[in-house]
Amino acid sequence: MKLSDECSAALEGYLRPSLFRALCDPQRLSLLCRLATAHEPLTVTDAASCCGVHISGVSRHLSMLREAGIVSASRDGRQVRYQLRFDNLIDTLRGLADALDDCRHTTNPSAPGAHQQIQQHPR
Repeated sequence: MKLSDECSAALEGYLRPSLFRALCDPQRLSLLCRLATAHEPLTVTDAASCCGVHISGVSRHLSMLREAGIVSASRDGRQVRYQLRFDNLIDTLRGLADALDDCRHTTNPSAPGAHQQIQQHPR
């Protein structure tokens, strides 16, 4: 069954390859968990304590997470500090889940909550 144009448009806003590339690596997920549990932004060296990966590899992983919009980086003198962008990641994952749920209801009108309309969620 072909998805409606409205459903496809809602999903396309969330199905970004850069996001899924960033999340598909176990070491990047470990870094993400490390950043999520940190009480302050971390340097590359601080973040690397979770993974057993060389600092240059951690730096590349953090860069990919930053490019995907999952972490932010700020310069602190000669060091760069990274932190998880909680709101951005939560909004993206929640929006994707909502868009999938809305599409399910358009392809299966008898599903619970099918009366809800599809909404275009912000990126």
